[in-house]
Amino acid sequence: MSEEESTKINQGKEEKNDNSEGMTFVDHLSELRKRLMLAVVGLLIGMFIAAFFVEYIMNIVLLSPAIKNHLKIQNLKPFGQPILYFKIIFIAGLIISIPWLIYQLWKFIAPALYQKEKRWVLWITFSASFSFLSGIVFSYFVMLPSMVNFAANFGNKAIDNIIDVNEYISFYTTMMLGSGLVFELPILTFILAKIGLVNSKFLRKYWRHSIIVILFIAAIVTPTPDPVNQLVFAVPLIVLYEVSIWVAKAVEKNKRAKADLNSTAESSAAESSTADIEDSQKDDSIQE
Repeated sequence: MSEEESTKINQGKEEKNDNSEGMTFVDHLSELRKRLMLAVVGLLIGMFIAAFFVEYIMNIVLLSPAIKNHLKIQNLKPFGQPILYFKIIFIAGLIISIPWLIYQLWKFIAPALYQKEKRWVLWITFSASFSFLSGIVFSYFVMLPSMVNFAANFGNKAIDNIIDVNEYISFYTTMMLGSGLVFELPILTFILAKIGLVNSKFLRKYWRHSIIVILFIAAIVTPTPDPVNQLVFAVPLIVLYEVSIWVAKAVEKNKRAKADLNSTAESSAAESSTADIEDSQKDDSIQE
């Protein structure tokens, strides 16, 4: 057995030994409390930043599409606006602190991972944050403008469309957060493929079914009846599904490579052990 293979076997044993030592239940609770506190601190910092820019977020980001489409908005509750402002500050703070929250979640589950897997923390944090923010940007600049335009201009001209501001903001934030979560599909596939719950064959087998489901969802979510807007929503989802298949394939390829390496190392170790036994028996025979 070569020194390189021996080193890899020893490293694998050390990693397993480190993980087998584990953490007690109390240690897990202590770690969970620590990560939750850090996550809350990050969220509060994000909310503080959002509060500083809340008027910009309200007027330029959220209300300007309605104003451009001459959509009338009103408040119908006594404390509707204070509650609305707090809701906006909270959601904007949540979006700002998403990378920090994902990082804290990953650090919490890190003790259960191998040393090599712990190195994914920066990659997972960046990829998940980028995917989530990409979904929000796609929703805001592609999906929502056509929806707001449709809501403002559809119907009888004699009927004024006066919408409750809380309903309007809830619709906007729900669509953006939902789109952000949908864009996490490749990251979710990576994690599920790692733990063996999905594989590329399964995803490829139900590819046609997924396309039908995606088109059906696009037809429901997109308010306009024309197929162009529906495809604008559906195409990114189809691309994300295809990316997820390739992500699952990459995970499977990596697993096979590791399995082959471990098998080769174990075979070499067994051959080396057999050779040592034979040499020992020969030495005993010579001494006799």
